[in-house]
Amino acid sequence: MNSFTPNLQRVLCIGGGPAGLYFSLLMKARQPGLEITVIERNRPFDTFGWGVVLSDQTLANLAAADPDTAALIGREFHHWDDIQVFFKGRQVRSGGHGFCGIGRKRLLNILQERCLALGVKLVFETDATDDQALAEQYNADLVIASDGLNSRIRQRYAEVFEPDVDLRQCRFVWLGTNQTFDAFTFAFEKTEHGWFQAHAYQFDDKTSTFIVETPEEVWQAHGLDKMEQPEAIAFCEKLFAKYLDGHSLISNATHLRGSANWIRFPRVVCKHWTHRVSVNGKTVPVVLMGDAAHTAHFSIGSGTKLALEDAIDLANEFATGGDIDHVLEAYEARRSVEVLKIQNAARNSTEWFENVPRYTGMEIEQFAYSLLTRSQRISHENLRLRDTEWLGGYEQWLSGGKALPPMLMPLTVRGLTLKNRIMVSPMATYSAVDGIPQDFLLVHLGARALGGAGMVFVEMTSPTPEGRITPACTGLYNDAQSAAFRRIVDFVHTQSSAKIGMQLGHSGPKGSTQVGWEGTDEPLPEGNWPLLAASALAYGEQNQLPAQMTRADMDRMREQFVESTRRAAEAGFDWLELHCAHGYLLSSFISPLTNLRTDEYGGDIENRCRYPLEVFRAMRAVWPADRPMSVRISAHDWAPGGNTDADAVVVARAFKDAGCDFIDVSSGQTTRAAKPVYGRMYQTPFADRIRNEVGISTIAVGAITDADQANSIIAAGRADLCAIARPHLADPAWTLHEAAKLQNRDVDWPKQYLSGRDQMYREIAKQQQLAAALAAAPRVPEEEQ
Repeated sequence: MNSFTPNLQRVLCIGGGPAGLYFSLLMKARQPGLEITVIERNRPFDTFGWGVVLSDQTLANLAAADPDTAALIGREFHHWDDIQVFFKGRQVRSGGHGFCGIGRKRLLNILQERCLALGVKLVFETDATDDQALAEQYNADLVIASDGLNSRIRQRYAEVFEPDVDLRQCRFVWLGTNQTFDAFTFAFEKTEHGWFQAHAYQFDDKTSTFIVETPEEVWQAHGLDKMEQPEAIAFCEKLFAKYLDGHSLISNATHLRGSANWIRFPRVVCKHWTHRVSVNGKTVPVVLMGDAAHTAHFSIGSGTKLALEDAIDLANEFATGGDIDHVLEAYEARRSVEVLKIQNAARNSTEWFENVPRYTGMEIEQFAYSLLTRSQRISHENLRLRDTEWLGGYEQWLSGGKALPPMLMPLTVRGLTLKNRIMVSPMATYSAVDGIPQDFLLVHLGARALGGAGMVFVEMTSPTPEGRITPACTGLYNDAQSAAFRRIVDFVHTQSSAKIGMQLGHSGPKGSTQVGWEGTDEPLPEGNWPLLAASALAYGEQNQLPAQMTRADMDRMREQFVESTRRAAEAGFDWLELHCAHGYLLSSFISPLTNLRTDEYGGDIENRCRYPLEVFRAMRAVWPADRPMSVRISAHDWAPGGNTDADAVVVARAFKDAGCDFIDVSSGQTTRAAKPVYGRMYQTPFADRIRNEVGISTIAVGAITDADQANSIIAAGRADLCAIARPHLADPAWTLHEAAKLQNRDVDWPKQYLSGRDQMYREIAKQQQLAAALAAAPRVPEEEQ
């Protein structure tokens, strides 16, 4: 067999980094008849850089792809399990993380030697300025563009690959030291201008990588942008002297002048990975691989991992024997998704290190937990698998007593105590008649109150008939509605230990629409009522044009919110939330995409918040002082020209100053042009930023689906409550069932917050969980019993 794939005989790899070398040796090992050439601009066995880090999982992938190469690499690895964090004169050490380091030069030397042993042709000291000329010279059927971060090939065909390069905010420098570290070490030092952090890890018997990182403004404030290398290195040595034990820091980039070795990390994303060029009448695919196609921040150590796994994936795809076009399409489709997952995690990690001051108010216990879980890929239970003793100690520290899963910790706000940190998010049920909640809502909220959540929330409820989203939405503007809500509140209070909250909001430009299953945000086919908004701007072309609110409208609406607030208090609600998100009336004032006013309620963010704050203050004045109030905001419009999370910080701070207790952090839905980037817990970083920059408690919401995620969010201090919506629709007892999964650790609920009925339901949930586990267990044949 001459090739895996028809018409593939000669492969040219431009770039002799991990991606190009590893792909070449994999292909040559599996198909010796292939002619494979690697073009590298550096000298033989010469490279720059210090150590690279790979996880145990990546090592397993290497072993499966090519055991001989994996064995050679494995013998050179320096293994460690621990991560050590130094912060404000204290330290925390956690184990079980399973990493290993190897010198970048040694790794490439192994791959080079393995390529030569297999018959791959290595061409050094050749600067690949013209990929097409090289493809013609080597009569290539396939060109692998593995020419690194600053890929010339990616740039040459930028119109096809559509790269998006985002330069991140911190400056960092790669240094080395002969100080050896027995754990992956994160060290944080504060200066008069701000924070620096070091990422240090040992990669051979006598050498460690030592990366120093700091925000651009701190770097400039210290004059590092004007220092020559020796002076800047001396600065770093002095700053981190306590960790170096007398050893010096070393640069291997002495050819660079001034501050050129301090760089900002470029996050690279390419929309497409394959381009086809014509070479002597033959169509030759040019395929991106490794850093040429994508980058992931060094703080999660995944650049080399991604490069090696790109090579494995493409080599495996060629082994299927499909034609080249099919192979390349499958490679790009599969790898682009996997890379996106890593890049999302890397983005979270990058932003954590860019914003260290956000977390420096924490004690080291929580600071270290936040650091370890910064990417949102490592979860609470994952940490338990890695280091049970450490996590148990942290849970005990966090709860101030008996170790509890963080989501089960009680929470006291003003005069209200919730039994745990889970709330049932407000969800439209479209079950009201003339704004009056019916038995469906009683059963819906009652079932979830009995299902273990600390608090259940009523769907957005309007203070006026015209403020309803649909004709089937609830209102709180007459006595019949008040009485119906009082019945639901009484049930929750007398039959469960849950609390119940009311969310008040006016639909604004998104009102007079059909119920959700008929057409979300689509106007009624008939019987529409007039709409109000910050500006006369329709939510969509098909939606009704609202009238811009006059001052008289605003005064009248404020008093209607106040009247509904009084009704909510009289009905016995424990918590009140004002809806200022999702493009509804008050949200339409806050977003610059929907507020085009030229008066004192339009313009900058402070003016745009003026009316929502006026409404909130009026409500807070009549809402009982011992009961909490929250505000739901859209922390990001996900649309060009709209609000971002930086604006959300301003909005949250304004509501905090007005007496708000919690910010309920959602995003989007303010415009039909919004294009959210979805993913697990995708809105939680907004809640994190608001909580830790503004100093106000937050509610995290959005794609939180299990107890492990909720525990991670609460434990890391990213939010104080988790609002769970869709999982509670599928399972009213979601909280009980998720908590029951933790019972193998002898976890118990704080009994002082449980009623007798709660205890009964909890035991039923535990039994159901046990039954499910037994049903899923492997069957033992009768003859073996």
